[in-house]
Amino acid sequence: MTDTFRLAVVSAGTSDPSSTRLLADRIADRTVALAARHGHEVTVTVIELRELAADITSAVVSQLVSPRLRQAIDALGAADGLVVSTPVYKAGPSGLFKSFFDVLDNDLLIAKPVVLAATAGTARHALVADDAMRPMFAYLRTMTTPTSLFAAPEDWSDPALAKRIDRAARELVLLMESGFARQIKDEAWESYQHEYGSAGGTELAIDLDTDLMRLATGGSAS
Repeated sequence: MTDTFRLAVVSAGTSDPSSTRLLADRIADRTVALAARHGHEVTVTVIELRELAADITSAVVSQLVSPRLRQAIDALGAADGLVVSTPVYKAGPSGLFKSFFDVLDNDLLIAKPVVLAATAGTARHALVADDAMRPMFAYLRTMTTPTSLFAAPEDWSDPALAKRIDRAARELVLLMESGFARQIKDEAWESYQHEYGSAGGTELAIDLDTDLMRLATGGSAS
C-alpha cells in the first residue's frame, strides 16, 4: 500500500533567489525521491517566512494570528515531517526564523521528525544548526534527524554536501515511515504536561466548572 506523507518546508531566506531556500529545496527533493523508492508519495508545502514577516511581528507583539499565518501553522500541524532552513545572522538563526517558532503552540510539533538546515557566508558558522537550532527544537519536543545541514558558499560545489543531504533525507523518510509521532498522539498524549489552551484548547480535558475556573473567567464561585 502506498502511503502519502506531508512534508512542510520552512525557509527563512530573505532574498529571491535565496541560498537558504535552495538548501531546503534540495533536502525536500531528495526526501521525495527516496520516499518514492520506498513506495511512498510526499506532498510538499513550502512556507516562505519573508512573505509572513509582518504577520509574525504582529503575532509576537499582540498574540493576534492572521489568516495567512494561521494557514502556515496549520500546515506544520498537519505535516508528517519538516525541513527548516535559516540564514545565520550574528552567529545564530535569523530573528525572523526564531520569531516564527516563538509564536507556535508548544504542543504543535511534539514527536514530529525535523531536518535542521542553515546557510551562511562563512564556514565559521557551521555549528549553528547543532549548537543553536537543535536545542530549540528539543524544547519543542521534536525528533530532529541525527544529520543536520549547513552550507557556506564553498560547499555548493562540494560533493560532500550532496552526501549529507542524502543522509539527512534518508533519516527523515525512515522517521516518517515509523509513524512515531502518530503513535505518540494516539497512545501517550495524556502523559505529556500540556499548557492550558494548548493546540487550540482541544488537547486537554479541563474541568471549567469549578469555583476557581469560574472566578478566573470573571464569574462567581458557587
